[in-house]
Amino acid sequence: MEEEIQDKEASVENKEIVNKYRALLRSIERKTEAADKKLIRKAFNLAMDAHSEVRRKSGEPYILHPIAVATIVAKEIGLGPTSIAAALLHDVVEDSDYTLEDIERIFGEKIARIIDGLTKISGVFDQNISVQAENFRKMLLTISDDVRVILIKLADRLHNMRTMQSMPAHKQLKIASETLFIYAPLAHRLGLYNIKTELEDLSLKYTEPEVYRDIVLKVKASKASEIKYLKRFSSKIRDALKKENFEFTIKERTKSIFSIRRKMVNQKIPFEKVYDKFAMRIIVDSTPENEKADCWKVYSVVTDFYRPNPDRLRDWISSPKSNGYESLHTTLMGSDGHWVEVQIRSERMDSIAEKGYAAHWKYKEDKSDDLKLDNWINKIRDLLENPNQNAVEFIDNFKLNLFSEEIFLFTPKGDLRVLPKGSSPIDFAFDIHTEVGSTILGSKVNGKLVPLSHKLKSGDQVEILTSQKQKPKEDWLNYVVTSKAKGKIKQSLKDDKNRVSDGGRAVLERKLNFIKVKPTDSTIQKMVNYYKLKNPTELYYKVGTGIIENKHLKEFAKENSTTFYTYLKSRFRSVPKEKAPKPDEKVKSTLVFGDNDQALDYNLAQCCTPIAGDKVFGFITSNAGIKVHRNDCPNAVSLQSRFANRIVKAKWKLNTDNDFTANITIKGIDTVGLVNKVTQIISNNLNVNIKSMNIAANDGVFEGKIALIVEDKIHLNSIIEKLRNAEGVERVTREK
Repeated sequence: MEEEIQDKEASVENKEIVNKYRALLRSIERKTEAADKKLIRKAFNLAMDAHSEVRRKSGEPYILHPIAVATIVAKEIGLGPTSIAAALLHDVVEDSDYTLEDIERIFGEKIARIIDGLTKISGVFDQNISVQAENFRKMLLTISDDVRVILIKLADRLHNMRTMQSMPAHKQLKIASETLFIYAPLAHRLGLYNIKTELEDLSLKYTEPEVYRDIVLKVKASKASEIKYLKRFSSKIRDALKKENFEFTIKERTKSIFSIRRKMVNQKIPFEKVYDKFAMRIIVDSTPENEKADCWKVYSVVTDFYRPNPDRLRDWISSPKSNGYESLHTTLMGSDGHWVEVQIRSERMDSIAEKGYAAHWKYKEDKSDDLKLDNWINKIRDLLENPNQNAVEFIDNFKLNLFSEEIFLFTPKGDLRVLPKGSSPIDFAFDIHTEVGSTILGSKVNGKLVPLSHKLKSGDQVEILTSQKQKPKEDWLNYVVTSKAKGKIKQSLKDDKNRVSDGGRAVLERKLNFIKVKPTDSTIQKMVNYYKLKNPTELYYKVGTGIIENKHLKEFAKENSTTFYTYLKSRFRSVPKEKAPKPDEKVKSTLVFGDNDQALDYNLAQCCTPIAGDKVFGFITSNAGIKVHRNDCPNAVSLQSRFANRIVKAKWKLNTDNDFTANITIKGIDTVGLVNKVTQIISNNLNVNIKSMNIAANDGVFEGKIALIVEDKIHLNSIIEKLRNAEGVERVTREK
């Protein structure tokens, strides 16, 4: 008797499996050739064999899951036989004795590659966050090989979400959270709006079950009256479109539970205050060459009866989204004060909106089933370009780009660029080309100069101003949102730091050799420890940038070796003590200014304001001792020709304890907060006192003079270099 019951149950199950398989074949949109049917049948038979003894948590035969996934792939995404076969086989390698080599031998390299990709990413979210992130990066690497891996994975996730009721609550919460975290945004980016919406709703069902049930009940309660209202609302439109001889379909739809919840949270309003819970879609039967004009004609008809909200018009027909989405959205005021969202699109546009890239490629008449989504995949490759990027940072950047709204921008020549909302001119420049982004000096938006931190808006025309002297700055990272811009800036900063470090290493070795100290690994490590640095690279960088100077080396030497310090001290003093020269007395030896051991009565000439490190000469005055002039002083030629007998050969001793006044001229593009920015660079970043500052702007260009208190020429040059690299600064020169 028991055997009879088991046989009956098996018979019922087999019948269900056969029915589901036949439904799968019926769901295939494109014409199925005999070879395609044979391929799908072969995949089904192997999957049946592999999963014959396996059941799901619900108790049903496991084979029903791959059949369901394959049906979603065929019917809801619109992929072809290769993808359907891969969907039927997606769990075979992971859950049975069949190997990848077996799959390749039976089905060929293409299907084996897809199965390999699906197997590799099956455990993306099973470990801690950093490992998850790294695994997700690997998953995205498969996209650049074959996007069908992700499409099938989304179908797999959708069916799992639909059949989660048998799982324990903690598993439900985990899977639902993962879905909201990455799978729903991925579906959105791939243009699979129906799947994205269902994934979000199902996720909310398990993450906030009470909220979900409450909204569902309220929607059901008001649905009948709302649909009745929409029918009344659309009746005038239907009659008018028929008079215009349009072939069309009108669909009334309810907004997703998740989107209603999001609006309630974002706007802090109750369910009753969400007025656009229901929407209407007008789908026009039109030819590709006429569909754009027909959609706008329909818009004209619709607005003859109802007043549109001008702030809510969204034209994704003229400028489609980067995932291929095309539609015309408007929000109309009904007769009783209710807002109604109306979407207008052609049948082709509707198909793309429903099934994303798969439909997009079908309409491009690509019969190969080899979906090469060049633009999107190229962006993925940009993200994956930098192997040194922190994995968690990577996934955050990627998610940002998945979730972001888009804005439409134009080049001066009228070329369209699509970027995430919140993008800056720097993002725009890097989107054009890495070289343009790396050398951006300023930008004009709609003909007006704006700072690089300016947030662009849809419709802006952006002109990028570049300079070959320019290079990426660290503060740019505060203004950019695109992963490409962030990655390129960080890489440039890293390369720049490495270059400075290499130069600093050579400088340090030279200085150590100069004082007869071998730059051994042991000496370098002592210096790293002494200056409390992380590694030798940081030491070389600080030497290369002038942060660690000769005086710091002296301090290190003094504490580590008495002999070292004595030798260093002797090398910095090349001139013995001399008595102060008297006026009109010609001094034949070279004077060293700045040496405290020399009793020299000298003053700095105001005509050229020399500082330590300048090439200088001394001029013996009649009553003011020696005046120190720069060799390039405006008065140098006159003094040296008229008073040759009073000229003294001289040089500066570096690393004096004295301070000097240096005057610089600065010029560039006028930006908001410019003065504050310049003072921050000088005072905060470089710890330099400003004696005086005078900056004026005219017609978008600023020019000014700044008097600084500096230690020596090296110090001044470091300041000038940093100011030259500041946003908007074109030229910085020292006054003569």
